[in-house]
Amino acid sequence: MKSIKTLAVLLGVTFFTVNAMAQDIVDVAVKSKAHTTLVAAVTAADLVKTLKSTGPFTVFAPTNAAFAKLPAGTVDGLLKPENKKALAGILTYHVVAGNLDAAAVLAAIKSGGGKVVLTTVAGGKLTASLNKGKVILTDEKGGKAAVTTTDLKASNGVIHVIDTVLMPE
Repeated sequence: MKSIKTLAVLLGVTFFTVNAMAQDIVDVAVKSKAHTTLVAAVTAADLVKTLKSTGPFTVFAPTNAAFAKLPAGTVDGLLKPENKKALAGILTYHVVAGNLDAAAVLAAIKSGGGKVVLTTVAGGKLTASLNKGKVILTDEKGGKAAVTTTDLKASNGVIHVIDTVLMPE
């Protein structure tokens, strides 16, 4: 009987792990109450299909609080259909091709002598560095975002949560 219970537990853990990994980047974001603005923006920019594709992608995902730091009316303006291209540019500036978990980012910073420049899917550059043990991303305009949570795994990449919306040049 003990063997049957052990087997059932192992099968349950295996099913949960496989099921969790079957979730893509969009599925993971949708389940986060801290990313409802990001999900609305991804939908408005018609990027859902892209972020559900094979990837792999590394997404630096701003929280609702990060979007709230933008000047009043910015998010509402970007969500309008006529601003879809600008919104898509901002969102894809938060995406890097490949599956860069926290260990890979830290290793790249170390091998880069304290910083690494990442090329985004939008074609822009983000500079990752360390400050007091935290990974800091600097955008092309000099804006900075701290990575607050790392390695939210998805079937097609990884998400790192950031506290500020980054802006392309």
